[in-house]
Amino acid sequence: MRFVEETGSTNADMLAMVEQGVSEGTWLRAGRQTGGRGRMGRTWESVGGNLYCSTVVRLNPNDPLPHSLALVAANAVHALVAPLCDGQARIKWPNDVLVDGAKIAGILLERSGDAIVVGIGINVTSHPEGLDRPVTSLFAQGATEAEAGALLERLAQLFAHWLAVWRAQGLEPVRAHWLLNAHPSGTSMRVVQPDGEIVEGTFDTLDRQGMLILRLANGQSRAIHAGDILLI
Repeated sequence: MRFVEETGSTNADMLAMVEQGVSEGTWLRAGRQTGGRGRMGRTWESVGGNLYCSTVVRLNPNDPLPHSLALVAANAVHALVAPLCDGQARIKWPNDVLVDGAKIAGILLERSGDAIVVGIGINVTSHPEGLDRPVTSLFAQGATEAEAGALLERLAQLFAHWLAVWRAQGLEPVRAHWLLNAHPSGTSMRVVQPDGEIVEGTFDTLDRQGMLILRLANGQSRAIHAGDILLI
């Protein structure tokens, strides 16, 4: 594992390291980020004390679809934070972990050639205020002894476990475990798609490729390949 006190973005650094031939399983943690980012181009507030880290997966020809690594990462993050929180931790498609509906962690996947960089941010000691959606931290959830460096060591173990399952057994056991720990079937949600279209319905399931299946008011199903999800 590598550590830097401050950087722009661990994902940007890891993408540069990919070009230099960094090996799979390498982790980079920053004490603080000045240019952290989330999905859909959002800024990820990156104050000291929280966990900001990235790792890399080198794709093999027989691996499942690359985007499904988001489920691998979500399973690992959920397994890390759930036992530490007073509230109930749930996975929100595609890449967030919530505690009692408040975001505690986010995941960002970026690709470069045969490499997928997986960036993970977890609110440990603090969380942003004044956002348009609820957020929380491990400290706010009662885990006041949590420390970013120790959390990363455990996260790396959990990620390696689920990556091995993904490679050896395919996506199905990863998907099944994700569903056990996600928003339950029937959860109302609003999806803002990349083109701006807004779709409302209830969560049905994930398909065999990890896409969200939304049940519309007319009873039809719609596959969601990408979007910003708001639970309603």
